[in-house]
Amino acid sequence: MENEGKFLPIGTVVLLKGGKRELMINSYCITTNGDVYDKNGKVDVKGQVFDYGACFYPEGMITSDQLFAFNHEQIEKISYMGYKTEQQKQLSDFIIKETSKAKETKETTSTQQETTETEEAA
Repeated sequence: MENEGKFLPIGTVVLLKGGKRELMINSYCITTNGDVYDKNGKVDVKGQVFDYGACFYPEGMITSDQLFAFNHEQIEKISYMGYKTEQQKQLSDFIIKETSKAKETKETTSTQQETTETEEAA
């Protein structure tokens, strides 16, 4: 699914690629602090920021360990679009701007570290 440059509104119901159950988006830009699992078992995603957090639809979050973290490109289908307002649009624009800045900073820092390591090795 192509990202249209905007974050989907809270309340949007989606089906992920390879998913069997629909999820309802309930948060943005989440990081994990507990164990994380995918369909193949436990995975290491320490420090990774995901576009969305979601819970099963229609029952919602029954326990706190049922939060699903995923990125926009993992969405196969939007079943229901959440409530769109001007505030939601502004928040979406802000998140995109700030995450772009963070990615640029991370890439610059990574490039600088590689350059320093190369110079030290020479």
